[in-house]
Amino acid sequence: MTKRPGLIPLDRIQHHIFLIRGEKVMLSQHLAELYGVETGALNRAVKRNLDRFPPDFMFQLNQAEWNDLKCQIGISLAVCG
Repeated sequence: MTKRPGLIPLDRIQHHIFLIRGEKVMLSQHLAELYGVETGALNRAVKRNLDRFPPDFMFQLNQAEWNDLKCQIGISLAVCG
């Protein structure tokens, strides 16, 4: 019998969910971390299998959204304000 990996604690997931364009989203880097793969590998797998995902599964942030998100997660306080 193969061993199932343990469930990911809810708090580990919740702090990676952001509100963008009125939708709850996760960044590809956080999804990759949760799945234990590299971000590039996750993005390539999604692009190879687009028919398995709804049309609104992914989108690219514009510069203003990226700046706002950096402020939310504290990447660069110099950009905020």
